[in-house]
Amino acid sequence: MSILVDKDTKLIVQGITGTEGLSHARAMRDYGTRVLGGVSPEKPGERINGFPVYRSVTEAKAETGANTSAIFVPPAGAADAIHEALEAGIELIVCVTEGIPVADMIRIRRVLPDYPASRLIGPNCPGVISPGKAKVGIMPGAIHAQGCVGIVSRSGTLMYEAVAQLGALGLGESTCVGIGGDFLVGMDYREVLALFEGDDETNGVLLIGEVGGMSEIEAAEYVRSTMTKPVAAFVAGKSAPRGRRMGHAGAIAEDSASSAASKMEALLSRGLTVIEDPACMGQVLSWMLQNSPILL
Repeated sequence: MSILVDKDTKLIVQGITGTEGLSHARAMRDYGTRVLGGVSPEKPGERINGFPVYRSVTEAKAETGANTSAIFVPPAGAADAIHEALEAGIELIVCVTEGIPVADMIRIRRVLPDYPASRLIGPNCPGVISPGKAKVGIMPGAIHAQGCVGIVSRSGTLMYEAVAQLGALGLGESTCVGIGGDFLVGMDYREVLALFEGDDETNGVLLIGEVGGMSEIEAAEYVRSTMTKPVAAFVAGKSAPRGRRMGHAGAIAEDSASSAASKMEALLSRGLTVIEDPACMGQVLSWMLQNSPILL
């Protein structure tokens, strides 16, 4: 079944006439995703590399039946692009753009509850991929293989590393979700975990976190209270100095509770399998699946 994206995904690309938007539109199409066109208010009616260009998301949805949008709009206009997709009724919005002003994302977070039929992934994220079915984002599709591991991560790079390790062990993924590394994002760990819990193709989950914020702790509470599937977690940033940004805008350990060590202790106390060394993510997942009652 997978989650969020599959063979029924009908994608449009907002910002398709930009260098990044067009490059990744081609890559997503080459992977097998149904990329039905793009949006650019300045170039409606054109065709670029076979992609029709529409004036607005509403027009693109009406013409193509699109249910998903990937946003490659520059930071200053990205929040407006998200809002346009929400207004048009797009079901899944994946915003790859990084560097969106925090004030703009505060505005988006305030209106998201008004659009319960829509889900937002990102911003500042690699996107979502269900291997062999569809990818919406910038991840290298070739490293992914179909399997039973669900991955949800704030870090795109660490997600790729986990995928490579799983592949070396002959394992694959049901879906990989990069939720984004900014202070304010759309879907959080708990929402993605809930989808994995209900997915027949997911037998175990890897959660990859970072210093900063409390979202991993909130996710662990959800795992303890609700999930029946095994969840392993790795938290990056054990050596990160307090108060310094480490990679992502949201990766700042502001106090002891948001440090990597504290998060790992909290996750362990709530029943998750905690991975100390990122080089062991694949091995731990393999062991966990082999010993999980779900597979017996």
